[in-house]
Amino acid sequence: MSDMWLSDTRSSYDTDAAGYAEKVRGLLGGNPYLRAGLGLFAESVRDAGGGPVVDVGCGPGYVTRHLQDAGVDAFGIDLSPELIAIARRDYPGLRFEVGTMTDLDLADGSVAGLLAFWSIVHVPDHALPGVFEQFHRVLRPRAPLLIGFHVGDETHHTSEGYTGRPITIDSYHRRPSTVAGGLRDAGFTIEAQLVIRPDEAVPGAMIFARSRP
Repeated sequence: MSDMWLSDTRSSYDTDAAGYAEKVRGLLGGNPYLRAGLGLFAESVRDAGGGPVVDVGCGPGYVTRHLQDAGVDAFGIDLSPELIAIARRDYPGLRFEVGTMTDLDLADGSVAGLLAFWSIVHVPDHALPGVFEQFHRVLRPRAPLLIGFHVGDETHHTSEGYTGRPITIDSYHRRPSTVAGGLRDAGFTIEAQLVIRPDEAVPGAMIFARSRP
Protein backbone atom coordinates (compact mmCIF):
# COMPACT_ATOMS: atom_id res chain seq x y z
CA MET A 1 0.00 0.00 0.00
CA SER A 2 1.11 3.56 -0.68
CA ASP A 3 2.48 5.65 2.17
CA MET A 4 1.59 8.89 0.38
CA TRP A 5 -0.75 9.69 3.25
CA LEU A 6 2.25 10.00 5.56
CA SER A 7 4.03 12.56 3.39
CA ASP A 8 0.76 14.44 2.77
CA THR A 9 0.04 14.57 6.52
CA ARG A 10 3.56 15.72 7.33
CA SER A 11 3.66 18.44 4.66
CA SER A 12 0.14 19.63 5.52
CA TYR A 13 0.93 20.08 9.20
CA ASP A 14 4.30 21.65 8.39
CA THR A 15 2.50 24.13 6.13
CA ASP A 16 -0.21 24.93 8.67
CA ALA A 17 1.73 24.48 11.91
CA ALA A 18 1.31 28.01 13.22
CA GLY A 19 -2.40 28.10 12.41
CA TYR A 20 -3.07 24.69 13.92
CA ALA A 21 -1.13 25.53 17.10
CA GLU A 22 -3.20 28.68 17.52
CA LYS A 23 -6.45 26.78 16.85
CA VAL A 24 -5.86 24.24 19.62
CA ARG A 25 -4.47 26.71 22.14
CA GLY A 26 -6.70 26.60 25.21
CA LEU A 27 -8.68 23.64 23.84
CA LEU A 28 -8.53 21.65 27.06
CA GLY A 29 -9.78 24.59 29.08
CA GLY A 30 -13.17 24.41 27.38
CA ASN A 31 -13.49 20.62 27.38
CA PRO A 32 -14.04 19.12 30.84
CA TYR A 33 -14.51 15.62 29.46
CA LEU A 34 -11.12 15.71 27.76
CA ARG A 35 -9.49 16.94 30.96
CA ALA A 36 -11.25 14.21 32.93
CA GLY A 37 -10.06 11.57 30.48
CA LEU A 38 -6.49 12.77 30.67
CA GLY A 39 -6.72 12.86 34.45
CA LEU A 40 -7.98 9.27 34.57
CA PHE A 41 -5.19 8.20 32.20
CA ALA A 42 -2.56 9.91 34.36
CA GLU A 43 -3.98 8.23 37.46
CA SER A 44 -3.81 4.83 35.71
CA VAL A 45 -0.14 5.42 34.86
CA ARG A 46 0.68 6.37 38.45
CA ASP A 47 -1.27 3.39 39.85
CA ALA A 48 0.70 1.06 37.57
CA GLY A 49 3.98 2.30 39.03
CA GLY A 50 4.76 5.27 36.79
CA GLY A 51 7.46 5.63 34.18
CA PRO A 52 7.84 7.34 30.82
CA VAL A 53 4.66 8.04 28.86
CA VAL A 54 4.59 8.87 25.16
CA ASP A 55 2.12 11.29 23.57
CA VAL A 56 2.02 10.00 19.98
CA GLY A 57 1.02 12.70 17.51
CA CYS A 58 1.64 15.37 20.13
CA GLY A 59 1.35 18.32 17.74
CA PRO A 60 2.35 21.58 19.47
CA GLY A 61 2.70 19.80 22.81
CA TYR A 62 -0.16 21.18 24.89
CA VAL A 63 -1.45 17.74 25.92
CA THR A 64 2.09 16.56 26.74
CA ARG A 65 2.41 19.56 29.02
CA HIS A 66 -0.98 18.84 30.60
CA LEU A 67 0.12 15.29 31.41
CA GLN A 68 3.41 16.54 32.85
CA ASP A 69 1.47 18.93 35.07
CA ALA A 70 -0.65 15.95 36.17
CA GLY A 71 2.45 14.23 37.51
CA VAL A 72 3.27 12.04 34.50
CA ASP A 73 6.76 11.76 32.97
CA ALA A 74 5.47 12.57 29.47
CA PHE A 75 7.28 13.15 26.19
CA GLY A 76 5.93 13.80 22.71
CA ILE A 77 6.45 12.42 19.21
CA ASP A 78 5.00 13.96 16.06
CA LEU A 79 5.36 13.53 12.32
CA SER A 80 5.69 17.26 11.66
CA PRO A 81 9.09 18.90 12.28
CA GLU A 82 7.40 22.32 12.32
CA LEU A 83 4.98 21.30 15.07
CA ILE A 84 7.82 19.77 17.06
CA ALA A 85 9.70 23.06 16.72
CA ILE A 86 6.70 24.90 18.18
CA ALA A 87 6.39 22.38 21.03
CA ARG A 88 10.08 22.74 21.89
CA ARG A 89 9.76 26.53 21.81
CA ASP A 90 6.64 26.67 23.98
CA TYR A 91 7.64 23.94 26.46
CA PRO A 92 11.45 23.99 26.55
CA GLY A 93 11.66 21.78 29.62
CA LEU A 94 9.94 18.83 27.92
CA ARG A 95 11.19 16.25 25.44
CA PHE A 96 9.81 16.27 21.90
CA GLU A 97 10.97 14.20 18.93
CA VAL A 98 10.10 13.89 15.25
CA GLY A 99 8.82 10.41 14.45
CA THR A 100 5.99 8.36 13.02
CA MET A 101 3.46 6.11 14.74
CA THR A 102 3.85 3.59 11.91
CA ASP A 103 7.43 2.87 13.06
CA LEU A 104 8.03 4.18 16.56
CA ASP A 105 11.70 4.63 17.42
CA LEU A 106 11.20 3.18 20.90
CA ALA A 107 12.38 -0.08 22.42
CA ASP A 108 9.96 -2.93 23.07
CA GLY A 109 8.19 -2.54 26.40
CA SER A 110 9.88 0.79 27.11
CA VAL A 111 6.93 3.04 28.00
CA ALA A 112 4.54 2.97 30.94
CA GLY A 113 1.65 4.53 29.05
CA LEU A 114 0.72 5.72 25.57
CA LEU A 115 -1.64 8.47 24.47
CA ALA A 116 -2.88 9.04 20.92
CA PHE A 117 -5.20 12.04 21.29
CA TRP A 118 -7.01 12.53 17.98
CA SER A 119 -3.82 11.61 16.11
CA ILE A 120 -5.01 8.32 14.59
CA VAL A 121 -7.66 10.26 12.67
CA HIS A 122 -5.29 10.69 9.73
CA VAL A 123 -4.34 6.99 9.57
CA PRO A 124 -6.14 5.14 6.74
CA ASP A 125 -7.80 1.82 7.41
CA HIS A 126 -5.07 -0.27 5.82
CA ALA A 127 -2.39 1.22 8.10
CA LEU A 128 -4.29 1.21 11.39
CA PRO A 129 -3.56 -2.41 12.41
CA GLY A 130 0.18 -1.79 12.06
CA VAL A 131 -0.08 1.38 14.15
CA PHE A 132 -1.91 -0.46 16.94
CA GLU A 133 0.73 -3.21 16.82
CA GLN A 134 3.40 -0.53 17.29
CA PHE A 135 1.52 0.83 20.29
CA HIS A 136 1.38 -2.64 21.85
CA ARG A 137 5.04 -3.34 21.09
CA VAL A 138 6.41 -0.30 22.93
CA LEU A 139 4.12 -0.57 25.96
CA ARG A 140 4.96 -2.49 29.08
CA PRO A 141 2.63 -5.39 29.92
CA ARG A 142 -0.64 -4.16 31.44
CA ALA A 143 0.28 -0.53 30.72
CA PRO A 144 -2.58 1.93 30.02
CA LEU A 145 -3.47 3.30 26.59
CA LEU A 146 -5.80 6.20 25.78
CA ILE A 147 -7.06 6.77 22.23
CA GLY A 148 -9.15 9.78 21.18
CA PHE A 149 -10.81 10.12 17.77
CA HIS A 150 -13.69 11.49 15.69
CA VAL A 151 -16.86 9.36 15.62
CA GLY A 152 -18.62 8.61 12.36
CA ASP A 153 -18.51 6.63 9.13
CA GLU A 154 -17.09 9.16 6.69
CA THR A 155 -13.74 10.48 5.52
CA HIS A 156 -13.32 14.25 5.56
CA HIS A 157 -10.85 15.83 3.15
CA THR A 158 -9.27 19.20 3.97
CA SER A 159 -7.63 21.28 1.25
CA GLU A 160 -7.16 24.60 3.08
CA GLY A 161 -5.41 25.09 6.40
CA TYR A 162 -6.25 27.48 9.23
CA THR A 163 -3.82 29.99 7.74
CA GLY A 164 -5.56 29.80 4.34
CA ARG A 165 -2.66 28.00 2.70
CA PRO A 166 -3.34 24.88 0.58
CA ILE A 167 -2.94 21.50 2.27
CA THR A 168 -4.15 17.98 1.47
CA ILE A 169 -5.15 15.78 4.37
CA ASP A 170 -7.84 13.20 5.14
CA SER A 171 -9.53 12.67 8.51
CA TYR A 172 -11.15 9.29 9.12
CA HIS A 173 -14.19 9.18 11.38
CA ARG A 174 -14.73 5.76 13.00
CA ARG A 175 -17.17 3.99 15.27
CA PRO A 176 -15.91 3.13 18.77
CA SER A 177 -16.67 -0.55 18.10
CA THR A 178 -14.36 -0.45 15.07
CA VAL A 179 -11.47 1.12 16.97
CA ALA A 180 -12.01 -1.18 19.97
CA GLY A 181 -12.00 -4.24 17.69
CA GLY A 182 -8.70 -3.15 16.15
CA LEU A 183 -7.17 -2.65 19.58
CA ARG A 184 -8.30 -6.09 20.74
CA ASP A 185 -6.75 -7.65 17.64
CA ALA A 186 -3.47 -5.90 18.47
CA GLY A 187 -3.34 -7.29 22.03
CA PHE A 188 -5.28 -4.81 24.15
CA THR A 189 -8.08 -5.25 26.65
CA ILE A 190 -10.73 -2.51 26.52
CA GLU A 191 -11.51 -1.00 29.91
CA ALA A 192 -13.87 1.87 29.07
CA GLN A 193 -15.37 3.86 26.20
CA LEU A 194 -16.78 7.38 26.29
CA VAL A 195 -18.60 9.18 23.48
CA ILE A 196 -18.42 12.95 23.89
CA ARG A 197 -21.28 15.19 22.74
CA PRO A 198 -23.07 12.44 20.79
CA ASP A 199 -25.74 14.86 19.52
CA GLU A 200 -23.21 17.00 17.63
CA ALA A 201 -22.45 16.53 13.94
CA VAL A 202 -19.04 15.01 14.70
CA PRO A 203 -18.88 13.49 18.19
CA GLY A 204 -15.62 12.54 19.82
CA ALA A 205 -14.73 9.34 21.60
CA MET A 206 -12.11 8.14 24.05
CA ILE A 207 -11.17 4.51 24.56
CA PHE A 208 -9.23 3.40 27.61
CA ALA A 209 -7.38 0.13 27.15
CA ARG A 210 -4.54 -1.88 28.66
CA SER A 211 -1.88 -3.95 26.94
CA ARG A 212 -2.11 -7.71 27.43
CA PRO A 213 1.16 -9.52 28.24
